Amino acid sequence: MIIVIQCKDRVGLVGSIATILAQHQLNIVSMREHVDKAEDLFFVRLEVEDGDTNGLEDTLKEVLPSGAIILVDPIPHKKIVVLVTREYHCLADILIRNYFKTLGATVQGVIGNHATLQDICERFDMPFYHISHEQLSKQELEQQITDVIYQYNPDYIVLAKFMRILSPDFVAKFPMRIINIHHSFLPAFIGANPYKQAFERGVKLIGATAHFVSNQLDEGPIIAQQIIPVSHSFTAATMVKAGQEIETAVLANALKMVFEDRVFVYKNKTVVFS
Repeated sequence: MIIVIQCKDRVGLVGSIATILAQHQLNIVSMREHVDKAEDLFFVRLEVEDGDTNGLEDTLKEVLPSGAIILVDPIPHKKIVVLVTREYHCLADILIRNYFKTLGATVQGVIGNHATLQDICERFDMPFYHISHEQLSKQELEQQITDVIYQYNPDYIVLAKFMRILSPDFVAKFPMRIINIHHSFLPAFIGANPYKQAFERGVKLIGATAHFVSNQLDEGPIIAQQIIPVSHSFTAATMVKAGQEIETAVLANALKMVFEDRVFVYKNKTVVFS
């Protein structure tokens, strides 16, 4: 069982939490904690053996600073909806992990603004919703996408190379619940065509970034990042091919962290207990 807590820092928090858990006969299996001294914030993730959690949250609130965020036994298996455009690599990895039940969540459906990836979804018996942007206004497109998402009431929405900029109104409906994979090592090369930008700049490293979506383009709280070396011999096309592999790996890692309740979000930052 997982317990996650975020609150103002003060002396003795770990001892107070441990005492309460002992009173509930909850044995601590592992504990990860962090203090952001600049923000005066305390974060802790505990794994405990299953036991009596009746009244645990209320008891913890009595000993923790006011405004503490406490999650006792969060939803152990999350539900997600995936949004895609044409690129298959991230979606294929998600569908395979979902099929073999190693994703840590269940994919409820896939929404694409092109029909390109419908076939691979059908091969995995995954519902696919083609909502083309070509005959719709941005507002109409997002409303139709929202209608499908609401059918499933997912915990998270995953943008697996969904190459459309979402409006603030859409993002506001799912605060810190939309996860995007961006094909650069942010904050470098924000926006479209980052590999072309990287090639023209002559970089020696390329990367990928998984982050929560905010109203600022590619500037939401970062969950995971990774880089690989490139050289003068790389073309823009070979950079794209190399980048697709790292995009898949970074998104998979980020989703694992989120689904296991290892990610705390505050301001525009995250604490990730990997």
